[in-house]
Amino acid sequence: MTTRNFPSLPEYDPSDPVESAVVTRLARNWGQRATVKKPEPDLDALFDLGKQDYPNELLPFADHDRFLRMGGEQRNQLRAWAWIAFNKNVMDIEQYVVNPGFDLVAHDALDTGLGDTFAVAVHQAMVDEQYHTLMHLNASAVTRRQRGWAMPNNALPDVLTLRRQRAATTEAADPRQRAITTFAFMTVAEISISSYLDLISENDVIQPVNRATVRLHNRDEYCHASIADDIAGVVYDTLNPGDRRLFLDRLVDAMTAFSSNDYSTWHTIVDILDLEGGQAMIDDAEHDTRRSALVQDFGGIHKLCKHLGVAGEMSYEWA
Repeated sequence: MTTRNFPSLPEYDPSDPVESAVVTRLARNWGQRATVKKPEPDLDALFDLGKQDYPNELLPFADHDRFLRMGGEQRNQLRAWAWIAFNKNVMDIEQYVVNPGFDLVAHDALDTGLGDTFAVAVHQAMVDEQYHTLMHLNASAVTRRQRGWAMPNNALPDVLTLRRQRAATTEAADPRQRAITTFAFMTVAEISISSYLDLISENDVIQPVNRATVRLHNRDEYCHASIADDIAGVVYDTLNPGDRRLFLDRLVDAMTAFSSNDYSTWHTIVDILDLEGGQAMIDDAEHDTRRSALVQDFGGIHKLCKHLGVAGEMSYEWA
């Protein structure tokens, strides 16, 4: 396969048939079919119906009696929906949290004087994010086809991180505060998304197409995290004390949202499935004080804040 006319495709292992299939499908979706010289591997043919779509240990109700008593079909439906919701979470964050933040940087909306090097880097990252969206869209589509369940993205609510970001920007007093809030949420999402993707990328229990999708995405994000970290340091140095305080507070808001299980989504899913006892199961999981956060690794943000000398000034319990 040649990618001469493409923006840079995600790095992948040509000897891995699943990774090759994901990237080739991605290339086709970009609309450059003439440059694809080899027959396209078929994602559907690589789908393993015997594999789970999502790991049980990431379900917030995995140890609930109601879930443990369910039949196999109901469990499979919940895991399939969990994968659709996982992809929607990634896509919404990429499109509505990360790219708007990068766009602020690309147009120097915070008057930081960032030059061409950063502008080119963030524009390339924004192109990458479009590819990531396509990868996760393809992964959800093949799951719907192979499982035979509709599971439409638009049946689910906006994801929690996006809802929190919108609430915070609405509360902002002026356009500059809105820009700082948008930038803070982008910083957390882009530096920390690898921790979210790592939850699935090497889990052998689940669907190989799902693992390959997440693994390919994650390779780009290690580079993006470095870009976001560098930019955050430069931007922070230019902010006045009040703006710095706002930025740090919004980092905490974003980490809190990003780390949490989205119970509104789960309430919607069990309602769609008309699952007897489902709402009570989700309520129990939501109010279980033993329940750990879904994403617990904010080492990248902690490192950034230590570098800035502000980790101790933040109202966040670093793990």
